[in-house]
Amino acid sequence: MAIDPYDLVDDSFAVPALPGRVVTGADADDVHGSLGADLLLQANNCVRAHGDFHLALSGGSTPLPFYRCLMVDPRFRQLPWERTHLWIVDERCVAPDDDRCNFLHIRETIVEHVDIPPQQVHPMDAHLPGAAAAYDRALRETLAWREVGHDRLDFVLLGMGGDGHTASLFPHSPALVEPEALVVANDGPTVTPPARITMTYRLLNASRFVAVLVMGASKHAMLERVARADAEDAASLPIRGIVPTGGELRWYLDRAACTGVQAP
Repeated sequence: MAIDPYDLVDDSFAVPALPGRVVTGADADDVHGSLGADLLLQANNCVRAHGDFHLALSGGSTPLPFYRCLMVDPRFRQLPWERTHLWIVDERCVAPDDDRCNFLHIRETIVEHVDIPPQQVHPMDAHLPGAAAAYDRALRETLAWREVGHDRLDFVLLGMGGDGHTASLFPHSPALVEPEALVVANDGPTVTPPARITMTYRLLNASRFVAVLVMGASKHAMLERVARADAEDAASLPIRGIVPTGGELRWYLDRAACTGVQAP
């Protein structure tokens, strides 16, 4: 008998039975509130335990409204930005002032409005030769200040593309099979141009908390596919390769993503 990939969580709508925990909201405000509350909790816990907080953010259109929410919602004023190291999950190989640059929008939305020390802001210089190796080295050197076992990212925010990619880990692309590096260049016929620099499964799956934000009816069909897949399908559905080894995986979905029906 086939396993139903959906679990009914309330009387209003069903959600896909994804790996990890699934958090749903009726709309963007609900989802952003839940995600922000978990981010705040993790940040303050890590500062108390380790003295700092290592946060890796994704670019793209989906998380930008959430980043704006963090700046204006009074519930999130206590985020410890002054103790945060801000990393970027992936970057397009374009100049830092190019509108396609992920970190450009994160800088304009977050960095310019909080009291994070400049030396704790870590953009990828993806337009420069050797950018992947340089970012890999920066991560290793910065995280090495922590004791062994805690030398990892504390919170990673990912998204999911319509083809099942996450970060810049695209279906059947070379970065999927990188066994050692924390950050690599990625390009090829399945990678949406331009070429990318991306964190790898090794780094992402070692993280303490991995959040996947998926919004909108256009992602419903792919969520159905992911719910029916398993980790062995990661070559064609890279999001399925996100399997934290010592941390938590949590999805944040709105009603439209769960049902395929966009609110009027």
